[in-house]
Amino acid sequence: MSERRLAYLNAMGIEVWVPRDPVAQAIDAVVPVELAEPTIPVGGNTSQLRADTNLPISDLPLDALRTQVAQCTACELHASRTQTVFGVGNPQAEWMIVGEAPGADEDRQGEPFVGRAGQLLNAMLKAVGLERGDVYIANILKCRPPGNRDPQPEEAAQCTPFLNRQIELIQPRLILAVGRVAAHHLLQTDVSLAKLRGSVHRYDATGSPVVVSYHPAYLLRSPKEKRKAWEDLQFARQAIRKYQ
Repeated sequence: MSERRLAYLNAMGIEVWVPRDPVAQAIDAVVPVELAEPTIPVGGNTSQLRADTNLPISDLPLDALRTQVAQCTACELHASRTQTVFGVGNPQAEWMIVGEAPGADEDRQGEPFVGRAGQLLNAMLKAVGLERGDVYIANILKCRPPGNRDPQPEEAAQCTPFLNRQIELIQPRLILAVGRVAAHHLLQTDVSLAKLRGSVHRYDATGSPVVVSYHPAYLLRSPKEKRKAWEDLQFARQAIRKYQ
């Protein structure tokens, strides 16, 4: 195992990983990792982009979809947001990470999974050989709920067409749903996260394979669960090979 990968495993709380008797240790702070710049393609002139946003959501290209999300006032969350948080990453990614909603850091920066939770997500991805810029990251909601509360059903319903179109355009080979809210929304279930882990599910709207794991913010609060998250990542890596 390379020293670089070992450092990322340590950042997850796994000091040494071996097939037998794995060790997962709590950490007080995650290793800062430089965040990749968004790679969303923007093509054509401004007037063409405005014209594209008049198309149905199901027909929008990714750049026009981002513009329509930024202009959305379909629910009350638009009144309290600083900016929308669309998504970031490789538009041809094999892995798509889906969380529940932006937090305060994301609302300020306009990018999903930043701050300590984002740094831990970066370390988790690196532990399985992926850079942040290799994957595509999005949330169920595109606006921050006040006080970081859970998304309300009507809010998720308004954002779902945007997420569906993102998935259709990215065409990921695997969706990693992180956290209870994201898993329940994507799979339309209230089964516990513990029972959803370790299986390959399907997102009905697009047919995409879905693997479920813990949200990085939860892992920061419950570091003993990091070993389970590592198991989920290993399972996801095996699953994506199966669907080659």
